[in-house]
Amino acid sequence: MQLAIPHAPRRVRLAQVPGAVTRLVRGVVLGLTVIAVLGLGAGYLGRYFVEEQRFTARAELVDALVGASHAPPLNQREDAEGTLDVLYTFAGEEHSVSGVRTDAEHAAGLGHGARVQLLVDPSQPGRPREATHARARAARVGLLPWGLGLGSLVALAGFAWEVRRLWRREVVPLRLGALVWLTPDDGYLPEGKGEAVFPAHFFRQDVKHAVRARCRPQRAPVRNGGKVLAAVVPGEPGWCRVIDEELARTLGWVR
Repeated sequence: MQLAIPHAPRRVRLAQVPGAVTRLVRGVVLGLTVIAVLGLGAGYLGRYFVEEQRFTARAELVDALVGASHAPPLNQREDAEGTLDVLYTFAGEEHSVSGVRTDAEHAAGLGHGARVQLLVDPSQPGRPREATHARARAARVGLLPWGLGLGSLVALAGFAWEVRRLWRREVVPLRLGALVWLTPDDGYLPEGKGEAVFPAHFFRQDVKHAVRARCRPQRAPVRNGGKVLAAVVPGEPGWCRVIDEELARTLGWVR
């Protein structure tokens, strides 16, 4: 094989690197899947968020008496909920409601006859919420849009990072890296599928440089006796990328 390799910077596109586009498409699909899941979650949580905001806007503050309180055992109260049975008057009508949720510690501290405040929706006067608990819950719900937005940004940032990683890992060594004849320390290249890493070395100006080299064992490398052609990764002189015959032909480096 006769080589005709241009001087750096060489014209190399990501699409010319075998497998790079497949990995990029895989990253796009993964990113779109994450965004789609976030979109579905946003649709569901958005309705929940709007409903919580509407309730908070419509609800009126009402004083009530506790008929009974129910709380989990002491060792199970952390971040748990309790319930209240309450008596209250709204719009001239008396209501007796059981199962009004509140914080477990709060419920445990309320006995028969204690006073609490409820938020009551005029359209559903028989479904009150304990005011402190409802307001704390509404505040947490208010953070949902920010969480969804952050998740979308993380997905986009992950895709951008993958594109940058592919470019630096696959294209930059071929465009700008020094080309060397690499000698595997074990005397042979690894076998198997996918990408493999092996120890190797090369000489430059009579100085031996030890490196870690990446190759794809299923692709025939460009050889010169027991040596293989490789590109030194710019900025990471301890790494090399082995150049196979198919890639050399694709890049037009073969006469």
